[in-house]
Amino acid sequence: MAKRNRSTFERLQRGEKLSRHERKQIERQLQAEQPAWEIVHRNVAGIDVGNESHFVAVDTRQADPPVREFGSWTAGLHQMVEWLKTCQVQRVVLQTTGVYWIPVQDVLEKAGFEVAVVDARGTKNLPGRKSDVQECQWIRKLDIYGLLRGCFQLPDSVRSVRTIWRLRQRWVEEAGRSIQQLQKALTLMNIQLANAITDLSGQTGMAILRAIVGGERNPWTLAKLRDRRTQASEEEIAHSLQGNWREDVLFELEQVLAAYDFQIQQIEKCEQQLEKYMKAQPTRPAVGPVRAQAAPEVEEARKKTKKKARGGKGPRKNRVGFDLETELARVMGGDLTVIDGIKLMTVQTIYSELGPDLSAFPSENHFASWLMLAPKRDISGGKVIRHVWVKGRNRVANALRIAAESLNASQSYLGARYRSLRGRLGAPKAIKAMARYLACLVYRMLMKGQDWVDRGAAYYEQRRQQRELLHLQRKAIALGLKLVPAK
Repeated sequence: MAKRNRSTFERLQRGEKLSRHERKQIERQLQAEQPAWEIVHRNVAGIDVGNESHFVAVDTRQADPPVREFGSWTAGLHQMVEWLKTCQVQRVVLQTTGVYWIPVQDVLEKAGFEVAVVDARGTKNLPGRKSDVQECQWIRKLDIYGLLRGCFQLPDSVRSVRTIWRLRQRWVEEAGRSIQQLQKALTLMNIQLANAITDLSGQTGMAILRAIVGGERNPWTLAKLRDRRTQASEEEIAHSLQGNWREDVLFELEQVLAAYDFQIQQIEKCEQQLEKYMKAQPTRPAVGPVRAQAAPEVEEARKKTKKKARGGKGPRKNRVGFDLETELARVMGGDLTVIDGIKLMTVQTIYSELGPDLSAFPSENHFASWLMLAPKRDISGGKVIRHVWVKGRNRVANALRIAAESLNASQSYLGARYRSLRGRLGAPKAIKAMARYLACLVYRMLMKGQDWVDRGAAYYEQRRQQRELLHLQRKAIALGLKLVPAK
């Protein structure tokens, strides 16, 4: 049976690139009165989103003039909704311009319209508009014939969780910078406290810093504030606290410490609000069978990691003020931390950015491509011309990259897989490849309920040796030889 040639619409939906001749032909058809294409969406309105005003285009048979400008204030958005209803519009398409499109989307969704938010890069592939009026008409025309793909939209119930979690992350980053400034101020006075204790934001470090700001200068008195669990001795800490007490740097130390205390206070308030929103989320039923038992050495290492995370120090980077692990297992329908490398903070990032349901992605390959973790290649004549590096700032992808990099010292199946990839491909490619594999595991657990059982690094090494032996046997047969095991 002959293979059917795919249409231009099917090729665009699959993300394939068009030749220059095909792009020019599409441009001529779009600018024609009757392009002779199949209409995919009807009763469509296109919106060019701006800071001060929005330009809206509808069918010329529904309104005269077909393009109107509305203010960006709330009253203007409600006027836009009323005009779209009189024009019998059912679907509205708008670009992701900064954050200006978010209020427009909220008002349109509450009014009952089908809202499609598209990436601006998708509308720039084909030229043909010069002004705001032509921009909204161009967006509408592209969507009528199905040439635009809507972006992934987080469910409305999870958006509040995403807002608070992102705000908490920003405060954590600010607190981390404050710790660096505190350490710099101490170094300027030749106070080598960071060489004696590993964490300046721990109990010992904070107690000594507050005493210094309070006016204490005796190093032996300051050294007595050490916590009993600190490995450094009192004498070692006292020697590190001998320096030149500069008045200007002490003032800076006081200011930065006050800022750090404020940031920690803001983080705690964010966690209180986050707990409120998390408890309001519905419970998702578990998908698939109950988790099986992993390898004994993997289970032991996992218990130690969780115990260390619960008692972790630092500017509240890896811990929260409530039982987040139980809440995440409830709202996601499973415990993603059974995947080695996926920590509690990674799971929270996945939930706040994507929600518990990944049905918007048809397969795990689509999910990995949306995360920009899949390889992007330019293919011509069936041959790969080049590998294209796409710049992206996906928070879930960054979290998975960090999780992949943490597998370097893991004695698990995933750890052995990552070390093998790193030895063959190098660190950057191995991190991206492993992050993609972790994304596929997350998709399987949330959508298909496939249980992840970590069988340990020894199992991976055994499988690797079997693959290498099979490859050598095939090569020997092709050369007319026979492998003989050594005695």
